[in-house]
Amino acid sequence: MDPGDRLTRLLAEGGASGEVFPLVYDELRALAQRRMSKERGDHTLQATALVNEAWMRLAKDADVDWQGRRHFFGAAAEAMRRILVDHARRAGADKRGGGMARVTLGAGDVAQELEEDRASAIAEALGRLESEDPAAAEVTKLRFLCGLTAAETAAAMGISERSVHREWAFARARLFELIDG
Repeated sequence: MDPGDRLTRLLAEGGASGEVFPLVYDELRALAQRRMSKERGDHTLQATALVNEAWMRLAKDADVDWQGRRHFFGAAAEAMRRILVDHARRAGADKRGGGMARVTLGAGDVAQELEEDRASAIAEALGRLESEDPAAAEVTKLRFLCGLTAAETAAAMGISERSVHREWAFARARLFELIDG
C-alpha cells in the first residue's frame, strides 16, 4: 500500500500516533529543514526539535477529525510557524529585559533584534491575512513556511497551479502592505 494512502486511511480512522508518526516523520523533517534554512544561521532551534515540538502539538489534539494529508500537513506547517514565532518572541523578551543587566548593543545584535521583531510582525500579518482570505493564507503557509513549490502547493490544496500563483501574488502584496504599510 502506498504510504500516502496508508496515512490517509490512518488519519480517517483516527489512527494511533504510534502508527502515524513513522509515516510522516521524513516529510515533516524535510519541511522543518526547508523552513529552518530560511532562518538566521545562529538559530538555536534545530529541525529535529522543530519536528518533535510540532508533533507533540498535533498529537495532543486527539479529537481532531483529520480530513486527509492536506489538512494534516497544513496543521503541521501552522504548528511549525507558531513554534518559530513563539521562539522568536521568547528570545526577544529575553533581550528586552528578562532579568538581565542592560548592556550596549553592537551592530550585529541590533540586526538580530530587528529580525525577531520582523518575525512577530509577519506572524501578526499572516493572522490578519488568514481572516481576510483563508486560501491566500494557506498558500502562503505552504509556499513560505513549508517551502513547497507552486506545483507541490497546487497538489496539496487540490487546486490549479495557476490559482496558486494568483493567490501567492495576492498574499505577498497584502502581507507587504500589512507589514510595511
